Amino acid sequence: MTEELYLKDSYIREFDAKVKEIKGEYAILDKTAFYPGGGGLENDIGYFVNSKGEKINVTEVKRDENNEILHKVESNSSLNVGDIIKGVINWSRRYKMMRLHTASHIIAALAYSKFGSLITGGHINPEYAKDDFNVNDKDALIDLINEANEIVKKAIEVKVYFLPREEALMIPAIVKLAGRNPPNIPIWRIVEIPGIDIQADGGPHVKNTSEIGEIVLLKVENKGKGRKRVYYTVKP
Repeated sequence: MTEELYLKDSYIREFDAKVKEIKGEYAILDKTAFYPGGGGLENDIGYFVNSKGEKINVTEVKRDENNEILHKVESNSSLNVGDIIKGVINWSRRYKMMRLHTASHIIAALAYSKFGSLITGGHINPEYAKDDFNVNDKDALIDLINEANEIVKKAIEVKVYFLPREEALMIPAIVKLAGRNPPNIPIWRIVEIPGIDIQADGGPHVKNTSEIGEIVLLKVENKGKGRKRVYYTVKP
């Protein structure tokens, strides 16, 4: 399987890798820093540079049915199995989503601690995030955004580490998505904002809450009884 570099270091912007396989318009590498999407977070894009110095755009990254990571390239004729390529992430896009992703963990933790509310759906793209919560009060979500911003200002280090599944399951609310079953894998990746949140999570995050900037509420929608959708972004 492809080594997933972002699991240990979300700040890798460039990397060297070997092309293991070409499947139609997709390339499989021995290692990658491209996040393939998941957990409501969109996938990375960017480009490869082949041995001839040619730039090959990577327009989509996803997992196949065997959990292998596929990189959709504009021209696979520029790639051959065994080639050593340089992968380059679209960093401005990725970093904005990292900031939004860590912000979403803070908001989710506050919703759970204050109201026992779980996320019932969500999505993060480079422009904004949206999360659905099983709460009745619209104003409560507005207050959560304000409180989340106070936490951001505390400049708390975000910790990433790995635990055996049995140990991770002993942590209360380690999975904060309603209806989401705990991952059926032996080792879990844990993202912790000490004193605020701890969750099983496989996506890229910032190293410190101060990197988030200001969380800006865009709007709150009523999506039915006991369900509100909050839209927010980060600036600058």
